[in-house]
Amino acid sequence: MTEKKPPKQPLKVIVDSNALFVPLQFRIDIFAELERVLNRNFELILLSPVKKELETLNQKKSPKTQKHAAFTLTLAEKCTYVNVPAKPNEPTDDAIIRIAKEWRAPVLTNDKLLKAKLRDISMPVIYVREKSRLEIDGLIS
Repeated sequence: MTEKKPPKQPLKVIVDSNALFVPLQFRIDIFAELERVLNRNFELILLSPVKKELETLNQKKSPKTQKHAAFTLTLAEKCTYVNVPAKPNEPTDDAIIRIAKEWRAPVLTNDKLLKAKLRDISMPVIYVREKSRLEIDGLIS
């Protein structure tokens, strides 16, 4: 009798708020691109501080900012929402880094400072390359 292997869990990928603007900025389908670069099942994770950031942008006075934020909130609905216990005065980027380290999960972001911080701690980063596709920096296990 052959032993069945348990199904492989999907790779958790944490999304930063600016990554949800990528389809608007660069006309890149981030879900299709993630399938291409990861070549495996994945689960896009929206952390509560990131969602709060998007909701705050949706309240801005600029109609263009509101429209773009509303679009990102629609995209966010395709992600798995995870409520992260808040630490007092913790910036969103620090919450992303904390959870990425804890889960050993790659982060989808286009934020230069966040990318640098993640690289400093050897966490994989998925980002926009040449305004046309996603690319991975780092090893994903």
